[in-house]
Amino acid sequence: MGGGGSGVGRVRQGVGLTDEEKARLKKKIDFIIQTFKKVDANPTTELKYRNAYELVVATILSAQCTDRRVNAITPALFQRYPTVESLARATPEEVYEYIKTCSYPNNKAKYLVAMARKVVQEFGGRIPERARDLMRLPGVGRKSAHVIAATLYGEPVIGVDTHVFRVTRRLGLHRMRHPHQVERLLMELVPEGDRPRFHHWLILHGRYVCKARNPDCGRCLLTEICEEYKRRVQKEGDG
Repeated sequence: MGGGGSGVGRVRQGVGLTDEEKARLKKKIDFIIQTFKKVDANPTTELKYRNAYELVVATILSAQCTDRRVNAITPALFQRYPTVESLARATPEEVYEYIKTCSYPNNKAKYLVAMARKVVQEFGGRIPERARDLMRLPGVGRKSAHVIAATLYGEPVIGVDTHVFRVTRRLGLHRMRHPHQVERLLMELVPEGDRPRFHHWLILHGRYVCKARNPDCGRCLLTEICEEYKRRVQKEGDG
């Protein structure tokens, strides 16, 4: 997928897509959407939560930590701190005791308390609804803010994590180096109404099928449009 005439190559260099290139990529996007709609029309996060406060907390904890581990930690944490106000009154040292089995617990304890205090002081105790406001919260980066806003409020934004970045690259949608570049590309290509679900589809696909080290191409529903799959088949044929 290299070459000077490649649309993905030009996007990597910061040059806009031609109408022909955009149409080709949109055709792939449509195939992805229609395929996943048939098997899982309403995908969502695997983090367990009951309200906006709990999803923000779980999302902060999930950075470089598995959803399974986070889901094991949060019940006791939420029993002790059931509201953002109760968390705002805590100290990082107290919160640490409830999250010490996750990755980077010291930093995350500080983020959680600072997040809660900011919500109480600047947002009246309510979790903000817009991604741009969520990004003002300690411990919530751009990707997390987009996932939260899309999951809770259906905001038409896309979060690009390692799974989304890897899957879209293997499919041949880009040859980019940075997630924010992929985000801009997907925001241009994915229809607004499908954006809240799109990253969930790719996150789950990347987690269970198109895995980093050993992609399970035999279970993949996207091989028809996958450049990586074509490369692997050709390599096997040449061997």
